[in-house]
Amino acid sequence: MNLKSKVGKFSRDKSVLAGYSRWGKVLTGGRDTDRFAILSDRLQQTVSAALECRGLSEEQSYLLAEATYAELPSLCQAASILRDQGRGRVISFSPKVFIPLTQLCRDFCGYCAFRRSPAQAEPLYLSLEEVLAVARAGQRLGCSEALFTLGERPELRYPEAKKWLQQHGYQTTLEYLRAACELVLNETTLLPHANPGTLSRREMSSLKDVNVSMGLMLENISPRLAAPGGPHQHAPSKRPRVRHLTIELAGELRIPFTTGLLIGIGETRAERVKSLLAIRELHRRYGHIQEVIIQNFRAKPDTPMSAVPEPTLEELLWTIAAARLILGPEVNLQAPPNLSAGDYPLYLGAGINDWGGISPLTIDYVNPEAPWPQITELRCRTEELGFTLKARLPVYPEYIIEERDYLPARLLKRVRPLADSAGYLKGGMERYASASR
Repeated sequence: MNLKSKVGKFSRDKSVLAGYSRWGKVLTGGRDTDRFAILSDRLQQTVSAALECRGLSEEQSYLLAEATYAELPSLCQAASILRDQGRGRVISFSPKVFIPLTQLCRDFCGYCAFRRSPAQAEPLYLSLEEVLAVARAGQRLGCSEALFTLGERPELRYPEAKKWLQQHGYQTTLEYLRAACELVLNETTLLPHANPGTLSRREMSSLKDVNVSMGLMLENISPRLAAPGGPHQHAPSKRPRVRHLTIELAGELRIPFTTGLLIGIGETRAERVKSLLAIRELHRRYGHIQEVIIQNFRAKPDTPMSAVPEPTLEELLWTIAAARLILGPEVNLQAPPNLSAGDYPLYLGAGINDWGGISPLTIDYVNPEAPWPQITELRCRTEELGFTLKARLPVYPEYIIEERDYLPARLLKRVRPLADSAGYLKGGMERYASASR
């Protein structure tokens, strides 16, 4: 089947991008069957390989970095077609509460506004009572995910953190995290998903028993970003080698795992491609990457990178499209809708199939300036473009339905009553909307 017939087969509907921002006209111009004519010969061959699900070679993947902005609409459409082949027209999201267990952190990233010093943090850690109160409030609003986000090993830098932990009967932040996850599991219907940073095998094994999934952003595979003057210079846990090892350990331990890229922090397109190839290789080896996030850098006041320009919409769309073409039709691909305000529907035309966690209760503590879209708005803007919005659990359906030893028996027992026959959140949008009123 040639490239034009593939477009005719998979893209007969009106473009999902019509009517949205200045990109609407650019991405919908011309007849569908002519859309790929603008691509260079080598890019046409690359797109053909992707649409035939042959898997892009490293050489073909790096060719994507050469795409011009004039060629970007064609790459977006190819990625959208590939998404439809593998994931259909269902776009998922996870109703969640965001629990910032501690904002203390041993790292200093050039773009981070989440971390606090002991003098700034009040309290140093959320108490177990506070954790449970947030989780119970989320349960009343129909949430299913308790997202635990925290700084990396603050007790290694701050005596105050070590003292607090010891006073409450814990030796490490990760030990306290496990207790908090256990509490939420025992006292609510929410399912924990923790993002605790880099981990050893022993630490990850301990957390596996109380988390249905876990996550760590690779951000970028390039060690250059940790060089003097780079955003990760003073962040030992952001060294690519240790982050890659943590993601690999999750695969060995069969933990459904979320990872992804942070774009716009000084990396090149080629370095993004290299990062995506590293993720693809890990997933091919272990099958545990449940989701890949493409997140755009947002400049924060009072950070070393406050004056750094944010990535353009074009670069974000290119990265989403490249991720879909490199990772293939089956991978779950997400871009947070709150970080691009009115432009987020355009992500649908670049190949995503998930909006990530959306909270009716808590803010995005990592990006507090960026409120979540209302679920009613998200549903409207998704469905008017020809997609179906579905609520999911913090572990993706394939890891529930196909099992494959990913979830311990105790967690599987908790998950199954919450999931419908397809592995999505039982009751779907109606359950969530009813509880949120």
